[in-house]
Amino acid sequence: MLRRLPLAMAVSMAAVYTAAGPVSASDDPVLGGDCQGTSKFVTVCRQDPGTGTSGSQQQGGDPKGGSGKANSKPTPQTCTVEKLDPQPPANDPVWDGHKPRDGAIYVRVCLSDALGAAAGAQVVPQVFWAAGAPAVNVDPEQLAREAVDKMLLTGPDIASPRAAGRYVVGMPMWMWVDQSATTYGPNSAAASLAGVTVTATAKVSSISWNMGDGTDPVVCNGPGTKYESSMGKTKSPDCGHLYEEASTHAKGGKFHGTATATWTVNWQVTAGPAENGQFNEVRQTNFTVDVHEVQVLN
Repeated sequence: MLRRLPLAMAVSMAAVYTAAGPVSASDDPVLGGDCQGTSKFVTVCRQDPGTGTSGSQQQGGDPKGGSGKANSKPTPQTCTVEKLDPQPPANDPVWDGHKPRDGAIYVRVCLSDALGAAAGAQVVPQVFWAAGAPAVNVDPEQLAREAVDKMLLTGPDIASPRAAGRYVVGMPMWMWVDQSATTYGPNSAAASLAGVTVTATAKVSSISWNMGDGTDPVVCNGPGTKYESSMGKTKSPDCGHLYEEASTHAKGGKFHGTATATWTVNWQVTAGPAENGQFNEVRQTNFTVDVHEVQVLN
């Protein structure tokens, strides 16, 4: 899933123009705006015009959900600003007398405009000239999370218990998972924005097994040990469970469990101001276990 990057933007403009002429001051991006959005270049924020700064429902507005337009708070608006590539030729009227060496042409599209288009209105992107590239304050952890999205991490690749297996009450069960870059790690990726590059590395640090029989989850700090027939009836040394009742009463005659992997992500800025950090991601896999009583023959 694509994540949005909260960015604070400071734009130094010598002049701003649309293809049809100058835009009003109210159309300029708000410096240091605080709202969500992303583009492959930069995101800016502004406030829609409003008549007041208080009176939202949380602050005593219409409790029945009325619009409360007389005292509504200005609504944050998300706009994306992207440098045109390639740039228009120097003789294009959009330069409005400026030279390519003086700055560049950008296009801005605002979220409210896009919503209006969905309702039937026409979206007209604002094309403007700006002297110098916008300076962006990038959140490196958000870039790290974007890098994690590229890894396509999944839940555990369960080798045991097997979906087609038949297990016995009172017999120690060994749980383990197969390891790959996307199911266990390590896995690395990088993401960049405005000259800052963050490299993230993810690896599973633990797996919590909910066995579906109402007992407490089994937390394993590794992938588990593969069972071999020579091990007999011994318990797993690091990741095991013992079912004390059959699954015949469970839905479909099987216990329904989940294996939840906690991925630990370490990240560092590899291009830009030195910074590093860590956070966790969680991925889950469902499984079923068919458990029977021992059949004794006379």
